[in-house]
Amino acid sequence: MCGITGVYQYSEIQDQYVEKTRSATNALRLRGPDNQQVLQVGKAVLGHARLSIIDLSNAASQPFTDPSGRYSMVYNGEFFNFLEHRKALSNKGYTFQTNSDTEVILALYIEYGADFLPLINGFFALAIYDKLEDTIFLARDRYGVKPLLFHRNETRMVFASEMKALVHYDIPRTINQSVLYSYFVHNYIPGDESIINNVSKIPAGHYMVCNGSNMTAVEWYKMPQPATLHTSYKDAVNQLETLLDNAVETRLISDVPLGCFLSGGVDSSIIAAIASRYKPNLMTFSLGFPDQPFYDETKWAEKAANHLGTNHHSIQVTNRELIDNLPNVLNYLDEPFADSSAILVNILAKETRKHVTIALSGDGADELFAGYRKHMAHYQAIKYKKYRHLAQMANPFLKLLPQSRNNSFTDKIRQLYRFSEGISLTPEQRYVLWTSISNPKEVNDLLVSNVDKSPYNAYIESLTASIKSNESIGEITKADLKMVLQGDMLPKVDLMSMANSLEVRSPFLDYRVVEFGLSLQDNYKVYGKMRKRILQDTYRDKLPEELFTRPKKGFEVPLTKWMRNELFELIDKDLLNKDYIINQGIFNYKSTEKLKKQLFTNNVGDSPSKLWALIVFQNWYKKYIENSL
Repeated sequence: MCGITGVYQYSEIQDQYVEKTRSATNALRLRGPDNQQVLQVGKAVLGHARLSIIDLSNAASQPFTDPSGRYSMVYNGEFFNFLEHRKALSNKGYTFQTNSDTEVILALYIEYGADFLPLINGFFALAIYDKLEDTIFLARDRYGVKPLLFHRNETRMVFASEMKALVHYDIPRTINQSVLYSYFVHNYIPGDESIINNVSKIPAGHYMVCNGSNMTAVEWYKMPQPATLHTSYKDAVNQLETLLDNAVETRLISDVPLGCFLSGGVDSSIIAAIASRYKPNLMTFSLGFPDQPFYDETKWAEKAANHLGTNHHSIQVTNRELIDNLPNVLNYLDEPFADSSAILVNILAKETRKHVTIALSGDGADELFAGYRKHMAHYQAIKYKKYRHLAQMANPFLKLLPQSRNNSFTDKIRQLYRFSEGISLTPEQRYVLWTSISNPKEVNDLLVSNVDKSPYNAYIESLTASIKSNESIGEITKADLKMVLQGDMLPKVDLMSMANSLEVRSPFLDYRVVEFGLSLQDNYKVYGKMRKRILQDTYRDKLPEELFTRPKKGFEVPLTKWMRNELFELIDKDLLNKDYIINQGIFNYKSTEKLKKQLFTNNVGDSPSKLWALIVFQNWYKKYIENSL
């Protein structure tokens, strides 16, 4: 796990870019604290910040060049099946100088070109410069686990793992208004554009080749169609167990200490259960919140740990510690990202890193196997169409009741209101509503300018086209893998783990598990009142029964309490101060004042989440646009 960056000049490389690449590489040092190196070769300069995982020797450091000197590579990620390909290449006459997966990837590229990408079981972002052909090849893994941004103009193309590195190449910094709109709809940035104009993310499952100013982008991986497997439920259970067992086992390869996140939820408990069979005295890690009993899940994590016999670390975090950690989170974000659970992931990663360099996680299971409440809501909307009229009738009454995420009663009202809002919509409209924090009217009222929404609308239309023609849980989960996972969950884990130099591996995102999960019919995922049915049934006899019957909670922080108390001065006197908002010229101060007032009513709704999105954006704006932080 590392950070990569570089520049490809269409004409002869300018000396200034060596120093700029050095600065960009240094900006990624938390991603790769063990070594930072820069290489000038041909018309390219490549930079790499290394977190040593496989083959800790200096020989395996990057940028890595093949013995001929023709090919040079920087690579961020893990290639779990590299040993089998190393053996196959050795049989073809390749001689390897290191024990790293890096060298195997470069050899595969030399042997097969872009066709090597489907051979990789793992996650990655990489760049390979061919000095003879004067081309640069950039690629990203199937599901976008590892980030890769780029900017190009008439003289050069620059790339980096994070925006904080990219800005060292003096790229113009103006706000992409369409992305600004989509950010406030979802509280994260969906799709492949960035908040900065003319900076894009290489799409998941794509590669890009630059030959001078000519650029070609190719989709090398496409998610399969859902619900294509025709097998008995029993056989599907057995198949899932085999696939997931292998996915975990292959992710235990490491030359550094390794452990598991263990929240006490089903997903992380399953991963820990499998890993503990292969790794005795497995270290596991969870967060507890003594000041916030409603959010605390310590007892479930400890119950799972005791059952599995792991070496468990329960990290108790006070409200004061959470508040004190906010600047670390806000200052590391180099694009607006308002999933507030990033605060918790940051602390978990920081404490975990004190013991291990790698942590396995349960990420991806909810999106793949339909584990969210919205999936049950979609299921009910599909199955019980005759009750839509009753839900619509209840909508005006639910709107008057107190709604918040602060306790189970008001949260249930909030959920019912959202359900009643969505039930009368078309399937694709319902999907967008239930993946949003704010509706279009609210965002239109918030923003001063009349934003061009056509890029966002085109993205949503493409994303939901299959849902429009075939409303099913399978299509919903496929859309989640593309938008929610790639836009929210994966960036959150990557950013917060890399901020603490911790590698996170997600066995549920092994491509064989993902493709199997997508192939399952709907009632293998949602059945009656059960979500993630097949996942629960496959591992029910291997974990305490209470883990399967307990209420599911999100990984949340007490935003309402903070904003009414510790954060209110920051909101009212600084970031959302009326005079500052008016002078800034981006937001309608009447909308921001309305949100602040709603925070102190009995019906706060999602106002804390919307205010958090504003706080995150304003902090980012001051740092990246005003340069005042």
